[in-house]
Amino acid sequence: MGLALLDSVMRLPEDATALAARACNPFASREWIQTWWQHFGAGREPIIGVLHDDAGGLQVIVPIYVWHRHPLRMARFIGHGPGDYLGAVHATADREAAAGALADTLAAADFHALLAERLPGDSPLPRAWTGYPLLEESSPTLALDAGSWDGFLASRSSNFRQQVRRRERNLARDHELRFRLTEGPDTFDEDFATLGRLHAARWGAGAPNAFAGRDQAFHRDFAALALERGWLRLWTMELDGRPVACWHGLRFGGVEWYYQAGRDPAYDSQAVGFVLLAHTVREAMADGMTAYNFLRGDEPYKDRYGPAPVQVRTCVAGHGIRGRAAALAAAGGSRLPERLRQRALD
Repeated sequence: MGLALLDSVMRLPEDATALAARACNPFASREWIQTWWQHFGAGREPIIGVLHDDAGGLQVIVPIYVWHRHPLRMARFIGHGPGDYLGAVHATADREAAAGALADTLAAADFHALLAERLPGDSPLPRAWTGYPLLEESSPTLALDAGSWDGFLASRSSNFRQQVRRRERNLARDHELRFRLTEGPDTFDEDFATLGRLHAARWGAGAPNAFAGRDQAFHRDFAALALERGWLRLWTMELDGRPVACWHGLRFGGVEWYYQAGRDPAYDSQAVGFVLLAHTVREAMADGMTAYNFLRGDEPYKDRYGPAPVQVRTCVAGHGIRGRAAALAAAGGSRLPERLRQRALD
Protein backbone atom coordinates (compact mmCIF):
# COMPACT_ATOMS: atom_id res chain seq x y z
CA MET A 1 0.00 0.00 0.00
CA GLY A 2 3.03 2.27 0.16
CA LEU A 3 4.40 4.54 2.84
CA ALA A 4 2.29 7.25 4.49
CA LEU A 5 3.83 10.16 6.41
CA LEU A 6 2.21 11.58 9.53
CA ASP A 7 3.00 15.03 10.89
CA SER A 8 1.57 14.46 14.37
CA VAL A 9 2.06 11.73 16.99
CA MET A 10 -1.63 12.06 17.79
CA ARG A 11 -2.37 10.57 14.35
CA LEU A 12 -0.63 7.29 15.10
CA PRO A 13 -2.90 4.37 14.12
CA GLU A 14 -5.02 2.75 16.81
CA ASP A 15 -3.24 -0.56 16.25
CA ALA A 16 0.23 0.95 16.78
CA THR A 17 0.42 -0.52 20.30
CA ALA A 18 -0.52 -3.97 18.99
CA LEU A 19 2.42 -3.69 16.59
CA ALA A 20 4.68 -2.67 19.49
CA ALA A 21 3.52 -5.77 21.37
CA ARG A 22 4.44 -7.95 18.38
CA ALA A 23 7.81 -6.20 18.35
CA CYS A 24 8.01 -6.85 22.11
CA ASN A 25 8.90 -3.24 22.90
CA PRO A 26 6.90 -1.11 25.36
CA PHE A 27 8.97 1.94 24.37
CA ALA A 28 7.43 1.71 20.90
CA SER A 29 3.83 1.74 22.11
CA ARG A 30 1.47 4.50 21.05
CA GLU A 31 1.12 5.44 24.71
CA TRP A 32 4.88 5.84 25.24
CA ILE A 33 5.42 7.84 22.04
CA GLN A 34 2.52 10.21 22.63
CA THR A 35 3.36 10.78 26.32
CA TRP A 36 7.02 11.38 25.48
CA TRP A 37 6.05 13.91 22.85
CA GLN A 38 3.76 15.79 25.23
CA HIS A 39 6.65 16.26 27.66
CA PHE A 40 9.71 16.54 25.44
CA GLY A 41 8.53 17.37 21.92
CA ALA A 42 7.64 21.06 22.24
CA GLY A 43 8.91 23.01 19.26
CA ARG A 44 9.96 19.84 17.40
CA GLU A 45 8.73 18.58 14.04
CA PRO A 46 7.66 14.90 14.01
CA ILE A 47 7.83 12.93 10.77
CA ILE A 48 6.35 9.47 11.21
CA GLY A 49 6.44 6.86 8.48
CA VAL A 50 3.65 4.28 8.49
CA LEU A 51 3.75 1.23 6.23
CA HIS A 52 0.87 -1.21 5.70
CA ASP A 53 1.20 -4.58 4.01
CA ASP A 54 -0.74 -5.64 0.92
CA ALA A 55 -3.62 -6.88 3.06
CA GLY A 56 -3.92 -3.52 4.83
CA GLY A 57 -2.33 -4.62 8.10
CA LEU A 58 0.01 -2.29 9.95
CA GLN A 59 3.57 -3.49 9.24
CA VAL A 60 6.11 -0.79 10.19
CA ILE A 61 6.16 2.52 12.06
CA VAL A 62 9.14 4.89 11.79
CA PRO A 63 8.79 7.42 14.67
CA ILE A 64 11.39 10.15 14.04
CA TYR A 65 11.62 13.92 14.37
CA VAL A 66 13.81 16.75 13.11
CA TRP A 67 16.55 17.11 15.69
CA HIS A 68 18.80 19.54 13.79
CA ARG A 69 18.13 21.59 10.65
CA HIS A 70 21.43 23.43 10.07
CA PRO A 71 23.87 22.91 8.53
CA LEU A 72 22.36 19.47 7.76
CA ARG A 73 19.01 17.94 8.55
CA MET A 74 19.44 15.28 11.21
CA ALA A 75 16.78 12.90 12.54
CA ARG A 76 16.40 11.22 15.89
CA PHE A 77 13.97 8.57 17.13
CA ILE A 78 11.10 9.72 19.32
CA GLY A 79 11.38 8.37 22.86
CA HIS A 80 15.11 8.79 23.48
CA GLY A 81 16.37 9.54 26.98
CA PRO A 82 13.97 7.46 29.08
CA GLY A 83 13.40 4.87 26.33
CA ASP A 84 15.64 1.80 26.50
CA TYR A 85 14.74 0.30 23.08
CA LEU A 86 14.24 2.56 20.07
CA GLY A 87 14.19 2.27 16.28
CA ALA A 88 11.64 1.39 13.64
CA VAL A 89 8.71 -0.59 15.05
CA HIS A 90 8.15 -3.94 13.35
CA ALA A 91 7.78 -7.65 13.93
CA THR A 92 10.97 -9.69 13.59
CA ALA A 93 9.87 -11.16 10.25
CA ASP A 94 9.48 -7.67 8.77
CA ARG A 95 13.06 -6.53 9.27
CA GLU A 96 13.71 -5.90 5.57
CA ALA A 97 10.45 -4.01 5.16
CA ALA A 98 11.43 -1.88 8.16
CA ALA A 99 14.82 -1.04 6.61
CA GLY A 100 13.10 0.11 3.45
CA ALA A 101 10.42 2.10 5.31
CA LEU A 102 13.09 3.81 7.40
CA ALA A 103 15.06 4.78 4.28
CA ASP A 104 11.93 6.02 2.50
CA THR A 105 10.84 8.11 5.50
CA LEU A 106 14.26 9.75 5.80
CA ALA A 107 14.39 10.40 2.05
CA ALA A 108 10.89 11.88 1.94
CA ALA A 109 11.87 14.38 4.63
CA ASP A 110 15.25 15.07 2.99
CA PHE A 111 17.37 14.02 5.95
CA HIS A 112 21.14 13.75 5.71
CA ALA A 113 21.88 11.85 8.94
CA LEU A 114 20.17 9.82 11.65
CA LEU A 115 21.21 9.42 15.28
CA ALA A 116 19.99 5.85 15.85
CA GLU A 117 20.02 5.18 19.59
CA ARG A 118 19.52 2.00 21.59
CA LEU A 119 18.69 -0.30 18.72
CA PRO A 120 17.98 -3.91 19.68
CA GLY A 121 20.22 -6.43 17.97
CA ASP A 122 17.86 -7.17 15.05
CA SER A 123 16.96 -3.54 14.31
CA PRO A 124 17.85 -2.48 10.78
CA LEU A 125 19.50 0.69 9.59
CA PRO A 126 18.07 2.38 6.49
CA ARG A 127 19.01 0.79 3.18
CA ALA A 128 21.89 2.48 1.31
CA TRP A 129 22.84 4.45 4.42
CA THR A 130 26.22 4.04 6.11
CA GLY A 131 26.23 3.57 9.87
CA TYR A 132 29.08 4.30 12.28
CA PRO A 133 29.05 2.86 15.83
CA LEU A 134 28.95 5.14 18.85
CA LEU A 135 28.06 2.98 21.85
CA GLU A 136 27.13 -0.57 22.86
CA GLU A 137 25.23 -1.34 26.06
CA SER A 138 24.20 -4.56 27.71
CA SER A 139 20.49 -5.27 28.18
CA PRO A 140 20.48 -8.74 29.79
CA THR A 141 17.35 -10.83 29.36
CA LEU A 142 16.43 -13.92 31.34
CA ALA A 143 14.38 -16.61 29.55
CA LEU A 144 11.71 -17.85 31.96
CA ASP A 145 11.69 -21.42 30.71
CA ALA A 146 12.60 -23.34 33.87
CA GLY A 147 8.99 -24.39 34.46
CA SER A 148 8.85 -23.30 38.10
CA TRP A 149 10.62 -21.09 40.60
CA ASP A 150 12.12 -24.10 42.33
CA GLY A 151 13.27 -25.41 38.97
CA PHE A 152 14.93 -22.10 38.20
CA LEU A 153 16.70 -21.97 41.58
CA ALA A 154 17.95 -25.51 41.03
CA SER A 155 19.73 -24.25 37.91
CA ARG A 156 21.66 -21.60 39.83
CA SER A 157 24.55 -21.92 42.27
CA SER A 158 23.91 -23.31 45.74
CA ASN A 159 25.14 -20.01 47.22
CA PHE A 160 22.61 -17.98 45.23
CA ARG A 161 19.84 -20.47 45.99
CA GLN A 162 20.53 -20.33 49.72
CA GLN A 163 20.67 -16.52 49.75
CA VAL A 164 17.32 -16.20 47.99
CA ARG A 165 15.59 -18.47 50.44
CA ARG A 166 17.38 -17.44 53.62
CA ARG A 167 17.11 -13.68 53.19
CA GLU A 168 13.36 -13.69 52.58
CA ARG A 169 12.83 -16.22 55.37
CA ASN A 170 14.79 -14.03 57.82
CA LEU A 171 12.77 -10.95 56.93
CA ALA A 172 9.51 -12.84 57.41
CA ARG A 173 10.78 -14.12 60.77
CA ASP A 174 11.82 -10.74 62.13
CA HIS A 175 9.11 -8.53 60.58
CA GLU A 176 5.65 -8.51 59.15
CA LEU A 177 6.73 -8.85 55.50
CA ARG A 178 4.37 -7.79 52.72
CA PHE A 179 4.76 -7.47 48.95
CA ARG A 180 2.08 -5.16 47.58
CA LEU A 181 1.32 -4.55 43.89
CA THR A 182 -0.30 -1.28 42.81
CA GLU A 183 -3.55 -2.43 41.23
CA GLY A 184 -5.75 0.65 41.02
CA PRO A 185 -5.88 4.45 41.05
CA ASP A 186 -6.75 4.57 44.75
CA THR A 187 -3.14 3.82 45.78
CA PHE A 188 -1.29 4.97 42.66
CA ASP A 189 -0.39 8.51 43.76
CA GLU A 190 0.99 7.41 47.11
CA ASP A 191 2.83 4.42 45.66
CA PHE A 192 4.42 6.45 42.88
CA ALA A 193 5.54 9.08 45.40
CA THR A 194 7.05 6.31 47.52
CA LEU A 195 8.94 5.03 44.49
CA GLY A 196 10.41 8.49 43.88
CA ARG A 197 11.39 8.91 47.52
CA LEU A 198 13.07 5.51 47.78
CA HIS A 199 14.80 5.92 44.42
CA ALA A 200 16.30 9.23 45.63
CA ALA A 201 17.23 7.63 48.96
CA ARG A 202 19.05 4.81 47.21
CA TRP A 203 21.04 6.94 44.76
CA GLY A 204 21.60 10.10 46.79
CA ALA A 205 20.84 13.75 46.22
CA GLY A 206 23.70 14.29 43.75
CA ALA A 207 22.78 11.46 41.36
CA PRO A 208 20.48 11.78 38.33
CA ASN A 209 16.90 11.11 39.40
CA ALA A 210 14.37 9.79 36.89
CA PHE A 211 11.58 10.78 39.26
CA ALA A 212 12.39 14.48 39.67
CA GLY A 213 11.55 17.54 37.58
CA ARG A 214 10.30 17.12 34.03
CA ASP A 215 11.27 13.44 33.98
CA GLN A 216 9.07 12.80 37.01
CA ALA A 217 6.04 14.29 35.26
CA PHE A 218 6.66 12.15 32.19
CA HIS A 219 7.13 8.93 34.16
CA ARG A 220 4.09 9.60 36.30
CA ASP A 221 1.85 10.26 33.30
CA PHE A 222 3.06 7.18 31.47
CA ALA A 223 2.80 4.99 34.58
CA ALA A 224 -0.80 6.15 35.05
CA LEU A 225 -1.56 5.15 31.45
CA ALA A 226 0.23 1.84 31.92
CA LEU A 227 -1.92 1.19 35.00
CA GLU A 228 -5.06 1.78 32.93
CA ARG A 229 -3.80 -0.63 30.25
CA GLY A 230 -2.85 -3.31 32.77
CA TRP A 231 0.89 -3.04 32.04
CA LEU A 232 2.17 -1.35 35.19
CA ARG A 233 4.09 -3.44 37.70
CA LEU A 234 4.78 -1.27 40.73
CA TRP A 235 5.74 -3.39 43.71
CA THR A 236 6.17 -1.98 47.22
CA MET A 237 7.84 -4.12 49.88
CA GLU A 238 6.79 -3.29 53.44
CA LEU A 239 8.29 -4.31 56.75
CA ASP A 240 5.93 -3.83 59.70
CA GLY A 241 3.81 -1.54 57.53
CA ARG A 242 6.75 0.64 56.46
CA PRO A 243 7.72 0.86 52.75
CA VAL A 244 11.40 -0.10 52.47
CA ALA A 245 11.81 -0.93 48.77
CA CYS A 246 10.02 -0.33 45.46
CA TRP A 247 10.33 -1.99 42.06
CA HIS A 248 8.94 -0.28 38.96
CA GLY A 249 8.47 -2.14 35.70
CA LEU A 250 6.09 -3.10 32.94
CA ARG A 251 4.40 -6.26 31.74
CA PHE A 252 4.18 -5.99 27.98
CA GLY A 253 4.34 -8.40 25.06
CA GLY A 254 4.58 -11.40 27.38
CA VAL A 255 7.75 -10.02 28.97
CA GLU A 256 8.46 -8.51 32.40
CA TRP A 257 10.49 -5.27 32.04
CA TYR A 258 12.52 -4.07 35.04
CA TYR A 259 12.75 -0.29 34.68
CA GLN A 260 13.67 1.35 38.01
CA ALA A 261 13.89 0.57 41.71
CA GLY A 262 14.61 2.23 45.02
CA ARG A 263 15.18 1.24 48.61
CA ASP A 264 15.80 2.65 52.07
CA PRO A 265 19.57 2.40 52.76
CA ALA A 266 18.80 1.88 56.44
CA TYR A 267 17.70 -1.66 55.49
CA ASP A 268 20.62 -2.54 53.23
CA SER A 269 22.01 -4.99 55.78
CA GLN A 270 18.79 -6.98 55.39
CA ALA A 271 19.12 -7.07 51.58
CA VAL A 272 15.62 -5.71 50.95
CA GLY A 273 16.43 -4.85 47.31
CA PHE A 274 17.71 -8.36 46.67
CA VAL A 275 14.59 -9.92 48.19
CA LEU A 276 12.19 -7.69 46.25
CA LEU A 277 13.97 -8.39 42.95
CA ALA A 278 13.74 -12.13 43.52
CA HIS A 279 10.04 -11.73 44.29
CA THR A 280 9.41 -9.97 40.96
CA VAL A 281 11.20 -12.69 39.00
CA ARG A 282 9.22 -15.37 40.84
CA GLU A 283 5.92 -13.59 40.14
CA ALA A 284 6.74 -13.14 36.44
CA MET A 285 7.53 -16.83 36.19
CA ALA A 286 4.37 -17.85 38.06
CA ASP A 287 2.23 -15.71 35.76
CA GLY A 288 3.62 -17.29 32.60
CA MET A 289 5.84 -14.50 31.28
CA THR A 290 8.27 -15.73 28.63
CA ALA A 291 11.20 -13.53 29.70
CA TYR A 292 12.42 -11.04 32.28
CA ASN A 293 14.28 -8.10 30.74
CA PHE A 294 16.66 -6.34 33.14
CA LEU A 295 17.10 -3.51 30.60
CA ARG A 296 20.27 -1.49 30.16
CA GLY A 297 23.25 -1.94 32.45
CA ASP A 298 25.74 -4.69 33.18
CA GLU A 299 25.53 -4.61 36.98
CA PRO A 300 26.87 -7.79 38.61
CA TYR A 301 23.62 -8.54 40.48
CA LYS A 302 21.93 -9.22 37.14
CA ASP A 303 24.53 -11.83 36.21
CA ARG A 304 23.56 -13.95 39.20
CA TYR A 305 20.27 -14.79 37.47
CA GLY A 306 22.06 -16.07 34.36
CA PRO A 307 20.47 -13.84 31.70
CA ALA A 308 21.56 -13.81 28.06
CA PRO A 309 23.90 -10.85 27.32
CA VAL A 310 21.73 -9.00 24.79
CA GLN A 311 23.38 -5.90 23.29
CA VAL A 312 21.76 -2.57 22.45
CA ARG A 313 23.69 -0.40 20.03
CA THR A 314 23.79 3.29 19.22
CA CYS A 315 25.16 4.53 15.92
CA VAL A 316 24.97 7.49 13.58
CA ALA A 317 24.07 6.90 9.94
CA GLY A 318 24.46 9.14 6.91
CA HIS A 319 23.34 9.23 3.28
CA GLY A 320 25.09 10.91 0.40
CA ILE A 321 28.50 12.53 0.51
CA ARG A 322 27.53 15.26 2.98
CA GLY A 323 25.50 12.95 5.19
CA ARG A 324 28.20 10.30 5.39
CA ALA A 325 30.84 12.91 6.12
CA ALA A 326 28.72 14.36 8.93
CA ALA A 327 28.03 10.90 10.36
CA LEU A 328 31.70 9.99 10.24
CA ALA A 329 32.61 13.26 11.98
CA ALA A 330 29.97 12.63 14.65
CA ALA A 331 31.31 9.12 15.18
CA GLY A 332 34.59 10.70 16.21
CA GLY A 333 32.80 11.41 19.47
CA SER A 334 32.94 7.68 20.19
CA ARG A 335 36.47 8.31 21.41
CA LEU A 336 35.13 10.47 24.21
CA PRO A 337 34.90 9.02 27.73
CA GLU A 338 31.68 7.02 28.20
CA ARG A 339 30.28 9.53 30.73
CA LEU A 340 30.50 12.35 28.19
CA ARG A 341 29.18 10.22 25.33
CA GLN A 342 26.15 9.23 27.40
CA ARG A 343 25.45 12.84 28.36
CA ALA A 344 25.45 13.80 24.68
CA LEU A 345 22.95 11.05 23.83
CA ASP A 346 20.39 11.68 26.59
